[in-house]
Formats: sequence, C-alpha cells, structure tokens
Amino acid sequence: MNVILNVIWLVLSGIWLAIGYAVAGLILCITIIGIPWGLASFRIANYALWPFGRTIEPRPGAGVPSMIGNVIWIVLAGVWLAIAHIVSGIALCITIIGIPLGLANFKMIPVSLMPLGYRIVPVRR
Repeated sequence: MNVILNVIWLVLSGIWLAIGYAVAGLILCITIIGIPWGLASFRIANYALWPFGRTIEPRPGAGVPSMIGNVIWIVLAGVWLAIAHIVSGIALCITIIGIPLGLANFKMIPVSLMPLGYRIVPVRR
C-alpha cells in the first residue's frame, strides 16, 4: 500500500515539493554559512519524494544550536515551504482519494519549519 500511495504522491505533489526543497537547498549551499540548512533541505527533499513508510523523529542531543539554526531557517525558507505544504494539503484533501496525501502534507509541516534536530527514519511496525 505504501508503494501505491508513494507513486500517487510523487505524481500529484511530491515532485513539486521536492523541487522546492532542492531549490532552497541550492540557494542556501551557495554560501558556506548556509550549508547546514542546505543539507537539511536536501534531506527533506528526499523525504518529500517518498514519504509513506517513513517518519520523522527528534534527534537525541540536538540541543540549543539546532534551535538557533531552526529560527534562522524559518526566516530564510521555512515559512514559504510550510505554506506550500498547507496549500498542497488543502488541494489534495478536496477529493476523497487525496485525503491521505493531504494528511501527509500536513505531517511534513513541522519538519519544513524546523529541519535541524530531526531525522527521517523508517516506520517501525
């Protein structure tokens, strides 16, 4: 079931969200200072391509530097990427078939706002 949902996700919104994260990552990697956020953006772009079967969890020991980095991220790119998830999620929830995809979009909003201090892991069953 995860494969079917991931393929539908990829066609309807995953590719566009991944492109948005990749563009943000490229822009942030242009400067040396933005490399940590750029790498986080690329990590989330991978998650945005194939989200079903994976989840996010807090990284132990992330601490204060991650929080400071997340505040900077929100200003640089986080707000715009979160808005993209909200718009895409609402659009997908219009149809019954799109509701699981819309909910996956809403699930990605926290990591789009605060990517540092989280990691993407397979869902444990």
